Amino acid sequence: LSTEPLEGVNITSPVRLIHGTVGKSALLSVQYSSTSSDKPVVKWQLKRDKPVTVVQSIGTEVIGTLRPDYRDRIRLFENGSLLLSDLQLADEGTYEVEISITDDTFTGEKTINLTVDVPISRPQVLVASTTVLELSEAFTLNCSHENGTKPSYTWLKDGKPLLNDSRMLLSPDHKVLTITRVLMEDDDLYSCVVENPISQGRSLPIKITVYRRSSLYIILSTGGIFLLVTLVTVCACWKPSKK
Repeated sequence: LSTEPLEGVNITSPVRLIHGTVGKSALLSVQYSSTSSDKPVVKWQLKRDKPVTVVQSIGTEVIGTLRPDYRDRIRLFENGSLLLSDLQLADEGTYEVEISITDDTFTGEKTINLTVDVPISRPQVLVASTTVLELSEAFTLNCSHENGTKPSYTWLKDGKPLLNDSRMLLSPDHKVLTITRVLMEDDDLYSCVVENPISQGRSLPIKITVYRRSSLYIILSTGGIFLLVTLVTVCACWKPSKK
């Protein structure tokens, strides 16, 4: 029986997770080692329910015809690495590379995860009004942004993360903040931060003014009296025209 160790291809990768941006490039970097000097057979696949072959090659020479969605977007390197250009959202997933050499007994394998996202555009806080009456049942703030995939939301009050408060209710995705039973202490600056794996955006702060009920009543009553006096004066001075 032979006692010589079995030879094989060993593949290493500096990273296992790469965050890519739509329209840009991502390098799926690997390095292989082998005792053979022959050119390697390289196969990259995108793992799906049914794996999708991205490219096959001998060395850097592509074997066969590339799929239409990968044409002019693929570049192979001698160490087995794959450069994928003009990234699309559909490119996201787990990529597996297999490298084999005729003289070697074993095929080397390595997987790399690629995420692809659209950068977050600058968010803004939307409200129906920037003023609210003290002890109102609810006041809602909405963190809105036009672009960006996989967003996560954080709310800030006076530039600091919101403290744990039972009156501060967040929607399941944290995009909407609802302040219940509004208090005077809620009078402050509010902003939101939106981020994803490749970017972050922060809104301009918006000032929410809380009025005490007594103050509002004074304003309304004063305005009402002024209007009543004006109407009485107009009626007293008005005389029907003679025909």
